[in-house]
Amino acid sequence: MGKMIYTIKPEHHGIQDITRILEEHPEIQFVSFMGVDIGGNGTDEKIPVKLFVKDMEDMLKYGIQTDGSSVELQGIADLNDAKVDILPDVDCTWFVDYNYEYYNDENGLPVGTLKIPSFIIHSGKQVCSRSILKRAGLNFQNELMEIFKKHPELTKNYGFNHDDVEEIVLTSATELEMWVKTPEQSADFEELHTSQVLKEQYWKRTMGTVRTVLEKIMDQLECYDLKPEMAHKEVGGIANRIDAKGRITHVMEQLEIDWRFSTTLQTADNEIFIRELIEDQFRHHGLEVLFKAKPIEGVAGNGEHVHLGAAVKLKNGKRINLFAPVDMKNQYLSEIGYGALMGILKNYEVINPIVTATNDAFNRLKPGFEAPICTVTSLGGSKESPSRNRSVLVGVIRDSNSPLATRFELRSPNPYSNTYLVLAASYQAMLDGIEKVTDAGRSMDELEKEISKKYGEEGFYLEKFREYRSEEDVFERFTEEERNKLYGKAPATVWENLSAFESNELKQQVLKKGDVFSCELINSFKESTVQKWKNELKGRIIHDNIMLLKTFVKLHDEQNHATDLDVVNWEKIVYLKTKLMKDSMTKKCIFTKIKNALAEGDFDTASELQKQMNEKMTEIRGLYIQYKNNIF
Repeated sequence: MGKMIYTIKPEHHGIQDITRILEEHPEIQFVSFMGVDIGGNGTDEKIPVKLFVKDMEDMLKYGIQTDGSSVELQGIADLNDAKVDILPDVDCTWFVDYNYEYYNDENGLPVGTLKIPSFIIHSGKQVCSRSILKRAGLNFQNELMEIFKKHPELTKNYGFNHDDVEEIVLTSATELEMWVKTPEQSADFEELHTSQVLKEQYWKRTMGTVRTVLEKIMDQLECYDLKPEMAHKEVGGIANRIDAKGRITHVMEQLEIDWRFSTTLQTADNEIFIRELIEDQFRHHGLEVLFKAKPIEGVAGNGEHVHLGAAVKLKNGKRINLFAPVDMKNQYLSEIGYGALMGILKNYEVINPIVTATNDAFNRLKPGFEAPICTVTSLGGSKESPSRNRSVLVGVIRDSNSPLATRFELRSPNPYSNTYLVLAASYQAMLDGIEKVTDAGRSMDELEKEISKKYGEEGFYLEKFREYRSEEDVFERFTEEERNKLYGKAPATVWENLSAFESNELKQQVLKKGDVFSCELINSFKESTVQKWKNELKGRIIHDNIMLLKTFVKLHDEQNHATDLDVVNWEKIVYLKTKLMKDSMTKKCIFTKIKNALAEGDFDTASELQKQMNEKMTEIRGLYIQYKNNIF
């Protein structure tokens, strides 16, 4: 292991250095340019190292060409204009991806592929997720410098002038939650649910294969200089079982892995690589990893909290957190911090379609599982001893003894959210809030009052008929009707969420400032997301629901001593099964109506029917468990 190389840093991306490194490491046999399309998918191709070394100068300068049909760029790379270029990014870390099932004959080391994060270019324009995030970072930095020049009092509060700034640094971090299980084996739902309620697995000691793989992953993250911070069991899961031969069976555990923050673009690149590394390691040991937002109905889903920060690096080397107030004991945030937080909350309607873009993501965002559905924040209750409210959309992470730790935690994303676009949209929204707050020239107390405003109160930036702050559990404190009134009604389907782009045209302009997003890119994202929503709904979700309903069979008869409750429950089950999946000559079932609406392009109707389907499927699942448990 000590002979292997895991990364190539930007300072070694010159042709001579790369050539030398590849000659010294014959186990690196392939090169892959990783462009990230609008759907968040990283491309992967195997270019032999010999060919790469031979044509390196041209490849690094011009990239490689491919067919746009292989990536998600709907409405951009059309059939009649499908050529795209994948151009290597020489300013980021390159990773070596090792195959531990295939070894090099020359030195016996695992065969490696040099993965180079890249940009996707069409008709001379960068049109990929990585390029959007890069533009967002540059736009934030440039605009913030202009704000410093326009409002010199902002920097004077921190003891520096705008011309003392060497660099504005945007820092971000993500984490991954996942379910790990043995293939072809599943645990009983009620056992999983009971274990979760009792918190029997949360932070417990890992055992056996899961422990081994988790420790290997942490070691590998260290090798890649990704600075792992923690790995632990999450709330979901049950204890492993051991068969007669001493083998562990029925593995079903929820885990979380955290690592250190980085710059925004590097953070998103790191996450893609880490996710693949985790999948490879567990698969190599015979276990399956599920990163889906809600792999199991009724049990905790997988989140991916996104941390957002901003700081200035001065020419004297000092670093100052821009979100932290000068006086940590008497203020929650700085003026810039208040503006950034309000920007996310004010513009979340056009961030949410990017964060929550799949059917699976909506299965997770339901009350009761620490999954946020209300556009609300918590400042922490007390300035001296801040608390953590886990029911809000955006948390303020702060430590009065460590100003550099101040940041925001967006709690709604899941492991399959497109982190590049989530970060880009969030920083665009924060910049909008910062501009409005600094132009308003309000005092710190007035800014705290603005974000704490009550429903019906006028605000200089935030909307009149909304609230944005709660220091209480919003699910325990308020009814659903009250939450919808105070914080806005959350979308329930992918189509409802995407429709927010049209109904919030002014907020959509926030994403487009500085040419970060464009109409073309937003439309491509919408088209791609709608296609996936449609195809999954009619081709997978309805099919899986039908297969499940067919397992709900009659269990009682006269010999089973059936009671009147059994009869009534079964009649309810038959009624719901018929409503959902059985057509007659005169009446169509919900499944058929959804398919027809999708075929006709009537997405509003399909979306409403999807909500009906989800409600009835939840009801019938509960009914069948109750019915089954009452049978001898």
